[in-house]
Amino acid sequence: MAAWSNWSGSVRAQPSEIYRPKTEAELAQVVTRAAKTRVVGAGHSFMPLCETEGALVSLDALEGGVEINADKTRVWAPAGWSLAKLTDALWAQGVSLINQGDVNPQSLAGAISTGTHGTGAELGSLSTAARGFRLMLADGSVVTCSATERPDLFQAQRLSLGLLGIATRIEIDVLPAYHLEERLESHPLDAVAERWDDLVANRHAEFFVFPYGKNAIVKTLRPVAGEGALERKNDMDDRAFSRVCDICAAAPFLTPILQPRIVGEGLRQRRVGPAYQIFSSDRTVKFEEMEYELPRANGWPALREVIAWVRKKRLPVAFPFEFRTVAADDIWLSPFNTGLGASISMHQYAKMPWRAIFAEAEPIFRAHGGRPHWAKRHTLTTADVHNLYPDAARFCAVRDQYDPNAKFANAHLSTLFGIQPRAAS
Repeated sequence: MAAWSNWSGSVRAQPSEIYRPKTEAELAQVVTRAAKTRVVGAGHSFMPLCETEGALVSLDALEGGVEINADKTRVWAPAGWSLAKLTDALWAQGVSLINQGDVNPQSLAGAISTGTHGTGAELGSLSTAARGFRLMLADGSVVTCSATERPDLFQAQRLSLGLLGIATRIEIDVLPAYHLEERLESHPLDAVAERWDDLVANRHAEFFVFPYGKNAIVKTLRPVAGEGALERKNDMDDRAFSRVCDICAAAPFLTPILQPRIVGEGLRQRRVGPAYQIFSSDRTVKFEEMEYELPRANGWPALREVIAWVRKKRLPVAFPFEFRTVAADDIWLSPFNTGLGASISMHQYAKMPWRAIFAEAEPIFRAHGGRPHWAKRHTLTTADVHNLYPDAARFCAVRDQYDPNAKFANAHLSTLFGIQPRAAS
């Protein structure tokens, strides 16, 4: 058996084999032969979505390229390509993704199937850009689906957690290639709160705040004309931050003392470059993450409460909270399908305890109407899924229709959705 682990190292599996098929015919052989199959991208999920004892499949070597329609508004793209590879190829063709998150190793299919998002008050998750799927089913056959072709399958596949089949190609909306100006500034958190309505008028706005820090790092992005070569830069100095995290891991009681020194007053940085290069940052300091999506009006109260809780209990939380906004959508399993959203990500250094802290923080987010990002740490039960998502029953009915024997479900997903393979007739 092969060994596999996710990016942070907290999820490990012993799949029977790890496959990198080069053609759909090779992929069909794997799918039809295996009793269980899961697909893996970059392993950036913190939940055991890719964990399996069956076949683990990577699509990064699958043949094919991008196909752009005549007016350059939509692209069929390989589902297994990383966002880094995809956005580079799209730029060469004169187009860009509508939005991205701040890391780009994830596969296109992985990002869409988990509802990965960036920030932008009027911009939805990557799932909202999907317009069609080429999907391999449990019997190795291939179908396509869209809003007009197998519409129920399409609606379920828009955020599917890989439970319906294996997407080999995905059609997505794109925009003409554009540049972004990034501005990073540090301000007291109270000042950010006062100015937040003005800040979110930018195409993209977000901030990072350490629970024991006074100041937040505010990042805004807006489209501008290009200005030449781009200087690569992250929001923080990862080497210095890594040293602070190691100190906090060795001496947790120092966390409240060191954090206020990480983000000082007066930070002002600006850079301009191709959108796909500005969006992405290198995250070299490994962490665990829990993220909750909340009604937008509840975002600030939830953030204030969770920070106050960390401070009151003097908890050694080494990483900052990240606060973003996301537009509403109509996707069955999307956390944003009830209206405009605020997103709060809670991180912890991978070398420090996180399970108990996340478990205690989660009820705070839930009390504010939160629903978790599917790929990040949460403790939802089957009952929670159906209580939080009125369309979960529709999703499960489509899943049962297309994969009755649960070939694409692993132990975690079977428990989460109450999946029982259909008895053989």
